[in-house]
Amino acid sequence: MSGIKRRAFITLLSGAAAAWPVAARAQPGERGRRIGALMSLAEDDPEDRQRRAAFQQALRQLGWTEGEGGNLRIDYRWYGGDPARARALAKKLVEVEPDLMVATATPALTALALQMRPIPIVFLAVSDPVGQGFVASLARPGGNATGLTFFEFPVVGKMLEVLKQIAPGVSRVALASNPDNLSNLPFLRAIEAAAPTLAIELTKVPVRSAGEIEPALATIARQGGNGLMCLPDPFTNAHRDLIVGLAARYRLPAIYFLRAFVSAGGLVSYGIDVTDLFRRAAPYVDRILKGANPADLPVQQPTRFELAINLKAATALGLEVPSSLLALADEVIE
Repeated sequence: MSGIKRRAFITLLSGAAAAWPVAARAQPGERGRRIGALMSLAEDDPEDRQRRAAFQQALRQLGWTEGEGGNLRIDYRWYGGDPARARALAKKLVEVEPDLMVATATPALTALALQMRPIPIVFLAVSDPVGQGFVASLARPGGNATGLTFFEFPVVGKMLEVLKQIAPGVSRVALASNPDNLSNLPFLRAIEAAAPTLAIELTKVPVRSAGEIEPALATIARQGGNGLMCLPDPFTNAHRDLIVGLAARYRLPAIYFLRAFVSAGGLVSYGIDVTDLFRRAAPYVDRILKGANPADLPVQQPTRFELAINLKAATALGLEVPSSLLALADEVIE
């Protein structure tokens, strides 16, 4: 999204926010409310099902129920990591005039911003909402969007340290990322700052489509002495089975931002629990539907990080995971 569009988005949201409490005063038990949700994965993805279940359970605990006799309808749409699909789905969702939108990851929030509609938004897993111009500040969003960020960038250094502990021979790390996803720029800066302290050389490997993934990983493997880090992106998450399989084939020690990659057979992950973000988003949805002003609800940062290690993957790569690291792991897959 261009700077001009970002500024227009914030201006629109700020103006809408001033009138929002009058338009949104509703309590559980009153007329049914409607939410539109743009989800970053596919409908049949097990990770997506887990996130939805956590979100809906948290809403039920707050008095919001779906189905016959309920007071809430949630229209889910899945864009599978494709920004163009996110834009098309966002357009259709806002046309039904929901009371609130839930945006999963930066492409969904960008797509809703481009619609320029004064609908309140709760976003999740957006890396840099201030830097990208979606909110004025974390403490005071100042518009009609608030939510939960994806990461704390200093943690990136810890990720490289974990990879080096598991695979001491790694001297270069390839960063596989979608260059069209501008939200990755802060990650790149954090990684570039941390790498020299661990004597790691970085190479950037752009991947924009599924067809580019295998040639990219084959090139990385040919260079020798390499590890792999996939930067967080709905696109790479949607193709995690392919990425994990190719990393195993080319014998690339890889670290990921999400535990779902380890569950799919990947070596190690260190990052936030996205399912927990969905649980924590429910109270914001509840408060806004009851009349709270999104402009006054601070953007929340991650509070829960998890380390997951796949010993089977480590053995296949001829790696021995230090016992000290295993002791710190939240999940060990054997």
